[in-house]
Amino acid sequence: MLAGLGAAGLAGCSENAQTGRKQLVVVDEGQLMQLSDQTWSEITRQVPPVRDPAPHRRLARIGGRIAQAAGLGGMPWQFVVLDSPDLNAFVLPNGKVGFFRGLFSLARSDDEVASVLGHEVGHLVARHPAERVSQQLALQAGVGLVEMVLSQGENPDAAPAIAGALGLGAAYGVLLPYSRKHELEADRVGVELMRRASFDPQAAVTFWTRMTERQAATSKPIEALSTHPADDRRLAELKAAVAAAA
Repeated sequence: MLAGLGAAGLAGCSENAQTGRKQLVVVDEGQLMQLSDQTWSEITRQVPPVRDPAPHRRLARIGGRIAQAAGLGGMPWQFVVLDSPDLNAFVLPNGKVGFFRGLFSLARSDDEVASVLGHEVGHLVARHPAERVSQQLALQAGVGLVEMVLSQGENPDAAPAIAGALGLGAAYGVLLPYSRKHELEADRVGVELMRRASFDPQAAVTFWTRMTERQAATSKPIEALSTHPADDRRLAELKAAVAAAA
């Protein structure tokens, strides 16, 4: 099992041209599409789209330009404003983009909407969904192997608890740091996509600054326990990316 996982890891490592970083990708596109379709159905069942067609048309117009700039114009994109006050957005590998009403209302211009869409499409350009699923598969396989080995030792009853602790450690030590790295990479790629699509990259800074101000009163985990980088760090790196794109 360990040898098989190692061989799969070697075969699945490739360098992403946009990020310049090697990635572990062992999940195929068919699996990703199936997971995406299931996820989209579940999310839209819980949070339906807004009824007014105007926000959807606006989002699709802006998103279409970003997708073209990313070289992904041929995908079956669907840009949807979901009826929730939450400040959130997401993208799935099947081209479905959910943009929550609260976040859409917070944006004061097409450029600011584009800053969010650039970030979300940037996740696909950088192959973050495939990498995340591959990491989860590798984590599950590794923890399962450790539990099997421990169960043959002196204290087999402790094997599940120890394996669970190792899994938790791997999640915080590997998956969450990668998640923070993903967010920063998507910011950088998103700024470049905005520039190519003739949107103002500076809008990414103004919008994210307003986001941090809006969320300042909320309780957040420290960066080491969060899937997102600290606000100050993220804003500093975003400003650097915008300056480089000027």
